[in-house]
Parts: sequence; structure tokens; C-alpha cells
Amino acid sequence: MVMRRFGDLTLYDRVGVLGEDVTHDDLLTQEFATVTAPMEEVREFVLREARVRPGFHELVERYEPLIISGTFRELIDPVLEREGVSVELLANRVEARPDGWRVKLRDGATCSACGEGCKRAALPPGEVVYVGDGYSDHCAALAASRVFARAGLAAYLDSAGVVYTPFEDLHDVSAGLG
Repeated sequence: MVMRRFGDLTLYDRVGVLGEDVTHDDLLTQEFATVTAPMEEVREFVLREARVRPGFHELVERYEPLIISGTFRELIDPVLEREGVSVELLANRVEARPDGWRVKLRDGATCSACGEGCKRAALPPGEVVYVGDGYSDHCAALAASRVFARAGLAAYLDSAGVVYTPFEDLHDVSAGLG
């Protein structure tokens, strides 16, 4: 959403295939280097346009989830505040600069399983229920005890023959957890 509004979408014609030619972290860094808008302008846009998935409030209230995001605290925290929700959040940081935003990766570690900087190392020990929908969720989902997936994550797990529970919104996840 931020890239469509503030970034240079021609970047995607030049970077190659995610996971083959470029890592998620490298792509994130390249994407946001094309954003030159002031943080306040982008934050206002995100607060105006971003919506939490239906069932989010109930899921947070019932389960107190850990949210691991591949995006930025500077844009997520205001949305959580707007929603009146307090959760444990692990996310990257970003420094908004007029010559292009600079990504500060959450930990910069490379995963021994996938070779990328991924969410897997941030998973807590023991039984983990993982909920995801995108590329940055692939490796962590493989390490979880149970997975709820949609969109790109569901397609990836289908191709890998991994069992998961499909979901459309977070009401589905709460119902699946019983």
C-alpha cells in the first residue's frame, strides 16, 4: 500500500524473482529506498487507509498473540494505537529520509533453514500456532505446530504438501482454535 502510493513501482521490473534473485530483506530495503515522502505524511496515509482484518480485536483479547512483522514499527504502532490494542510486536524499523527511507532490520540474522532473514528465529519455544498470508511467513510457518494460512502462504504450503487450516479473516482463526 505504501509502495503503491509513495514508492517507485518500476523497481519491480528490475529486481528479479523474490526468493531466487533477491531476498525478502534486500527487496524491502530496495523498495523503501524509493520512498522519499516524510514519515508523517506516510503515517497519516496508513492511518487513513489501513484496516485490521475482521476478528483481530477478539483474537488479541482472547490469545494475546505475538505479532512478527516484516514491515515497520513506525507504521504499525500508530494503527495498533488507533485500534486501542496492545500486543507484543517484533518488526523492522525505518528511518524516513528525503533521499530514500533506510530500513533497519529487526535482527539481521540469516536463518539456517531458508538462508534469509526470516521470522522463524523469533518464534517462541514450544507449541506455536502460526497465522500468515505472505512470502515472509513461509519459513516460520514450516516451524510451527499448527498453521492458519491464506493467499500466498496457502499457495506455498499447498505446493510443499504441508497441512494447514485455511482462513479468510481472524474470526475463522478464533473459531478454529475453539
